[in-house]
Amino acid sequence: MHSTPSRRALFQSAGLLGLPLAAAPSKSWPIQESASTPKLCLPSALDEKSMRRVTQLGVSHILGGGPRSPWTEAEMRHRMDAYKAGGLTLYNQMIGGFNNAIYGRPGRDEEIENVRTSIRVAGKVGLAVVEYNWYAHRAMEGYYEETGRAGAGYTAFDYDRMKDLPPLPEEGAHTLDEMWATITYFLKAVIPVAEEAGVKLALHPNDPPSPMSRGSQQIMGTVAGWKKLISIVDNPANGITFDCGVTREMGEDPIEVGRYFLSRKRVNHIHFRNVEVRKPYEKYAEVFIDAGQVDMFGVMREIVNNKYTGTVYPEHPRALDYDRERGPIKGYPGGGGYTGDVYDVAYTRAMLQAALSL
Repeated sequence: MHSTPSRRALFQSAGLLGLPLAAAPSKSWPIQESASTPKLCLPSALDEKSMRRVTQLGVSHILGGGPRSPWTEAEMRHRMDAYKAGGLTLYNQMIGGFNNAIYGRPGRDEEIENVRTSIRVAGKVGLAVVEYNWYAHRAMEGYYEETGRAGAGYTAFDYDRMKDLPPLPEEGAHTLDEMWATITYFLKAVIPVAEEAGVKLALHPNDPPSPMSRGSQQIMGTVAGWKKLISIVDNPANGITFDCGVTREMGEDPIEVGRYFLSRKRVNHIHFRNVEVRKPYEKYAEVFIDAGQVDMFGVMREIVNNKYTGTVYPEHPRALDYDRERGPIKGYPGGGGYTGDVYDVAYTRAMLQAALSL
């Protein structure tokens, strides 16, 4: 009569005794965004329907374009309160209207004073970040729609489509030295005000990062330029919008570049998207967030590891049939609508929860 082997004997024969037990989960689920974590954000109009579409996705932070500068406290409090009533926090607002400052023309001091006034207002109403651009010209003429996965729309860029275009009369052509001089003048005037107001500035990189844009060079079209920017006024209020897609467009490693700026606390906003690059700076396509050459989880892990607590924007959704069937989609060629946003938010939140669970 044969005896049945004990469980211990079976484990011994399989070599399983002595192995450590699986560690219990260290986090409770669901992992939620909080004051101490990165926070996903989207744009939204102020109407109830638009805000519901955002909050249904679990997104609680908003970014968007601001009113004409100088901003007024009454107008900004109205915007902040209206979003708050819809369960949202207006966190980042774009400012513009200072072309004379960009080009170093008469009238720049008045424009810069309007920006300084707007930053003070932002501080009074609790707006955390003011984002801006510094283009002599944005090379959007190189964009076109490309057919992607199963017929979805991709936003592609080809420098050859626009490299021979002449400067526009109202813009002119500008060298790197000119552009560095004008932004240095600007930063020295506004960063002390931002620091005093408790507001952070975020300069978006040149996107597309083509070598020339209608005769003008681009100061934020290289990582070296990004590094120079934050050194002009050495202050956390003088930061960048870190865009992992643009980083890859330039042929750089988004994880390594992200670590450089995140570890120095100079990332004041993040754009989270993916690209397929054919030739750095000149030829690429913005693809589905899960389908490009950027290690999106690696980027998110870097964001979390460096204890970044600002906003992450899953931007530039791809054009899906479901959105196309509901009418024309405004924006970039090959860009999408709400369904594309849902896809990107879901993917980004999965990356964030996975990174926070480690």
